[in-house]
Amino acid sequence: MTEISAHAAAMAAKVEAFVRQTIVPYERDPRRDHHGAPTDELVMEMRALAREAGVLTPHINADGSHLTQRETAAVLIKSGLSPLGPLACNTMAPDEGNMYLIGHVGSPELKERFLAPLVEGRARSAFFMTEPAEWGGAGSDPSMMKTTCRKDGNQWVINGRKTFITGAQGAMVGIVMAASDEDDTRGGACMFLVDLPDEAIRIDEVPNTIDTSMPGGHATLTIENLRVPATQMLGEPGEGFRYAQVRLSPARLSHCMRWLGGCIRAHEIAVDYACRREAFGKTLIDHEGVGFMLAENRILIQQCELMIDWCAGVLDSGSLGTVESSMAKVSVSEALMKIADNCVQVMGGTGVTERTIVEQMFREIRAFRIYDGPTEVHKWSLAKKIKREWKHAQDAKAG
Repeated sequence: MTEISAHAAAMAAKVEAFVRQTIVPYERDPRRDHHGAPTDELVMEMRALAREAGVLTPHINADGSHLTQRETAAVLIKSGLSPLGPLACNTMAPDEGNMYLIGHVGSPELKERFLAPLVEGRARSAFFMTEPAEWGGAGSDPSMMKTTCRKDGNQWVINGRKTFITGAQGAMVGIVMAASDEDDTRGGACMFLVDLPDEAIRIDEVPNTIDTSMPGGHATLTIENLRVPATQMLGEPGEGFRYAQVRLSPARLSHCMRWLGGCIRAHEIAVDYACRREAFGKTLIDHEGVGFMLAENRILIQQCELMIDWCAGVLDSGSLGTVESSMAKVSVSEALMKIADNCVQVMGGTGVTERTIVEQMFREIRAFRIYDGPTEVHKWSLAKKIKREWKHAQDAKAG
């Protein structure tokens, strides 16, 4: 990994010690909601401990500035050593990405009102973009957005439906994305900051899902005549799709960071198991079939670290990094899936039980391959870029 500042390195070390010593014991805490995610009571208890330890929101400095992406990687990987670590340290999605977006686009007034409670760990947030497939709304293709916003005096009125909105239940801050036909929006989308809960936003369903690490689940909801003051528009009218990319590129990479930390821990557990468990006269790790899986894990972990570091460097250079973050998301999520699968396989029956976090990491990583765009969408997008580059090269030769 690229060298980082002494401050960031020290913070990463503090986060690792805190997660391993203080948060790992909470993994057996029974305070969970209907689909297995930690309750807000548990989250706030852990955050109080993080605040006391000086590791709450460690990727944002006291003056409000963010660590570089490479420095953020060092910290977020350590926070991910437990599924509860990102929640305790306030580095979890969607809050981490929402803090990044508000910090880069929000006015001073909006930062004071909506960003401060998030940075201080006093509130959770939700990002309202994805829409139900049966409604014909936006999913991987945001241009299909059907949620609308229209002006009414000094307010905007929003109507529509959203789905898979992580953390909506129990959130206090929302970023709502809606399409507009108003003249000053140029047919684009707008983003609004809203206080939650709001009676105009009705949660219809919070389904049980394969992952269980995010409080509030992934809700489907209806927005009916939600009135938002014009002063709560995030950024400029019609720039919502561009702001979504401002958020999504680093958010994709942050997912890679956190879940790499989780897979590092799962690998540690699998190694310990394989070095202690005996079968056919020797420890499991001495059987090639097992030892080779753990060797593969070590290789894949190194590859993930290098890919994250490379993409972080691109983002730190000032590039939007959409292509690079897509490549990192595909590469890292697929590698982590193999690591998690190897860990389960090495541990056999124990690997599919709740006795360790290995089983949970397998489920979480499977879901990560869909979060922020499934692998296939990113590959399709990259293939289109390859074709454009080829065409440009052919045109240059012809010219």
